[in-house]
Amino acid sequence: QVQLVESGGGLVQPGGSLRLSCEASGFTFSRYTMSWVRQAPGKGLEWVSSVIGNGATQYYPDSVKGRFRTFRDNIKKLVYLQMNNLRPEDTGVYYCAKANTPYVITKDTTDIERGRGTQVTVSS
Repeated sequence: QVQLVESGGGLVQPGGSLRLSCEASGFTFSRYTMSWVRQAPGKGLEWVSSVIGNGATQYYPDSVKGRFRTFRDNIKKLVYLQMNNLRPEDTGVYYCAKANTPYVITKDTTDIERGRGTQVTVSS
């Protein structure tokens, strides 16, 4: 059974940093692209980042490029999202997600399976 457990969310001031972690289990971790997606209050899911199975390549939308970085540890089955220079518009619930299909690169909010999420609030 797939389990994705996020941690590291919280309240941070604009310009601050947070690092989210996701512990994965129940599947062959290194075969799957891992993503982060988020949902702001009253809005739909937004794709935030993806890292391919071997960790060599990462993808980001323009909204977070240069501020966020994702990376993974395939030995520990962990994926991280380092968020710097946070803005109020980054507020939302952040979900760790795995692609539904091994070796497929996903860069959106479809064909993924999500965890329960962790709240990130950026406010002064």
